[in-house]
Formats: sequence, C-alpha cells, structure tokens
Amino acid sequence: MTLLRSLLFAVLFYALTTLMVFPGLVVALASRRGMARYARAWGRLYLWLARTVLGVRMRVEGSVPATPMLVAAKHESAYETLALLALIDDPVIVLKRELADIPLFGRLTRRHGVIPVDRAASAGALRAMLQAADDARAQQRAVLIFPEGTRVPHGRAPRLQAGFAGLYARLGLAVAPVATDAGIAWPRGLVKRPGIVTLRFGETIPAGLPRKEIEAAVHGAINALNG
Repeated sequence: MTLLRSLLFAVLFYALTTLMVFPGLVVALASRRGMARYARAWGRLYLWLARTVLGVRMRVEGSVPATPMLVAAKHESAYETLALLALIDDPVIVLKRELADIPLFGRLTRRHGVIPVDRAASAGALRAMLQAADDARAQQRAVLIFPEGTRVPHGRAPRLQAGFAGLYARLGLAVAPVATDAGIAWPRGLVKRPGIVTLRFGETIPAGLPRKEIEAAVHGAINALNG
C-alpha cells in the first residue's frame, strides 16, 4: 500500500506540475509578485498531495519570519524545500545553477527569484551570485538557503558549505535557522512513509557575526532535531 500511494503521489505531482508550467509562464510575464503567489500555490499543492495521498503532515514549531531574513534550513528531502516555499513570503532561493537552466522551468525559477550556485565556482559565477544577492537585498526579500549544500539522510550533519558565510556577510541579514526531521518520512527514492514532518524555526541569529561564530550557531540550530 505504501508503494502504491508513493507511485500515485509521484504521478499526480509531476503531472500537475507539468500542467502548471505553461500558465506559469504567462503569470511570470504579467507580474513578478503574481509569480511569487503562483509558486506559493505550487508549494501548497505539494503539501496537500503529501497529506491526502501519503498521509505525511507538517508540524511547524517556532515563528515563521515575517521580515526579510536569511533562512538557513536543514536539507533532508524535497519536502522541506516546497514546504518553506509555501510558508515564507516571497523568498529568493539559493539553488544549483543546473536547476535554473532547465528549459521553461528554469525560466520560471529565475522570474520568481533565485541565487544560482555554480559548482565550477568560476569568477564569473561568483560575481553573478553576489549580484543576485544584492538584488534580493534591494528588493527586501527573504533569502532561503540550505547551507550544508545537499540533501543528507536524517541524522547526518555535514559541515556548512564555504559560500554560506560569504552570502551571510554580503546580505547583512539576521538568520532564521530551520531544523527538520523530514528525512524520516521522506527518504531518497520513491517510497515515502506516513508520518509527521517537523519544521522547527529556531531563535534568530543576528547579523554581523564572525565567520566561525555564525557557522557554529547555524550548524547547531539546523541540526537540533538530529538527536
């Protein structure tokens, strides 16, 4: 039964996402703010399908930031990515450049607002990333980043990627850390398990801290549910 539900979820979500791409292009041309609302609706559709088809529910602890912050989240699955898109008002998302380069879908992500990260880490890629960060700051938007860089199984706590501290310094924003245990119900692969996914927004970490201090504070906060 779990496998069948997982298959049904995958078919429904990807089919509906594909259908949403073309109207999304029209929305993106009409209004960037409208694109933000459209993206939020996509995230809510994901959560609704997860709840009704898979029996995966979300529990939010702490306060979702109401002002522009650097939201630094644990990354265990796709679930928290879409959940945070639904919860946070109009965030700019730090993501791999390959995703922003996908035909049509990539155009939507760029219209919504992204800070692309290039694994090649060339000088040009770094300049583009910092320019995108400056644009996000000028627009007074939250920035969502997964500072460990990639999805990891629940219980793992790799060190933060080097680019996090540079982005933190560039933006000059306080940090809202987010811990999650999503990897338990939502592991890599097709099969998902019914259960409750917790997203815990920790205490705000101020702007302007030295690199070692901010990295230690964020690493500890986003791994608070690992125990």
